[in-house]
Amino acid sequence: MSADAIKFLKPRVFDASRWMQLPRDVVIGHDVLGQLPIVCDDLKFGHSALLISGKGTMNLAGGKVREILSEHYDVTPFLAEDISIPVIKEAEAAAAEADFLIGVGGGRVIDTAKIAAYNLDRQFISIPTAASHDGIASSRASVPTPEGNASLDAQPPIGIVADTGIIAAAPHRLLASGCADVISNYTAILDWELAHRIKGEPMSEYAIALSKMTAEILVQNANIIKPHQEQSARFVIKALVSSGVAMSIAGSSRPASGGEHKFSHALDRLAPGKALHGESCGIGTIISMYLHGGDWRGIRESLRLIGAPTTPADLGIDDSVATEALLMAKTIRPERFTIFDMGITQESAEHLVQMLYKE
Repeated sequence: MSADAIKFLKPRVFDASRWMQLPRDVVIGHDVLGQLPIVCDDLKFGHSALLISGKGTMNLAGGKVREILSEHYDVTPFLAEDISIPVIKEAEAAAAEADFLIGVGGGRVIDTAKIAAYNLDRQFISIPTAASHDGIASSRASVPTPEGNASLDAQPPIGIVADTGIIAAAPHRLLASGCADVISNYTAILDWELAHRIKGEPMSEYAIALSKMTAEILVQNANIIKPHQEQSARFVIKALVSSGVAMSIAGSSRPASGGEHKFSHALDRLAPGKALHGESCGIGTIISMYLHGGDWRGIRESLRLIGAPTTPADLGIDDSVATEALLMAKTIRPERFTIFDMGITQESAEHLVQMLYKE
């Protein structure tokens, strides 16, 4: 759905110029949470912070972050068990007097922190506990609504501190989902170029080049992405940060979100809770690459090597549901033109889903 109906974001004053806000301090490695005081001092935030985390991630890492920073900063914890408009408003109220925000957790926690930071005009630090999608570094956030997920402008992190030990210990399914989300950049930029040619939509060659390079590196090194290895976690986190930077350069999610994401959001509506965001994007990428006439089998093989699903059956979803999601995709964010908006019929949608199973 379009974000136009979401009115809780603070309006920005019109300015003909456009700012690109990129992460300034990025720390990735083993046991790097101890470097947080140095990062905060370098960024010169102030003296008080609101630490947003979930119940599980507060026990996993949030408590440690609070302990490390409490020697130097006044840190107030805030539990965000889900992402919703009421929770975001509560977080904003809790952060009203804070100098900066910290998001410790997965995508929902970090998205809550980045929207609250955007509305309060504060900076925030992203501390991911899993590498499940590129939201850890982007200037976009996804908020569920009764009509489906809304993609919103949000505050990109000024700092990212990613402990590869914590991320590698997370279920491999999360890392594989993050890989699939980055690989989907391949078809996102093809859709953007298509919209440029057909609709005259402006595009950024710099953002496209960075997004494509990030996806290519991951596909070419798919064989080294292994469960519970810090080397793999480091590799994927770097790719996710790079993808987020491409979006900041573009000023939109276009370099990393095309028809495959519309398919993913449709599948979320039809089969809620069955697939992680990156997983359904990966399947959508195979289909989209087939439609674009590219190497869809190579994309599928890379996803298999990583351990990501490549068919609806892998997710426990009936093929007929995936077919319906393909037909529904054009209704998701209709202002974003993609190859899925070019007249997919019931028969062709069924063929595309069956194609996923072909060797």
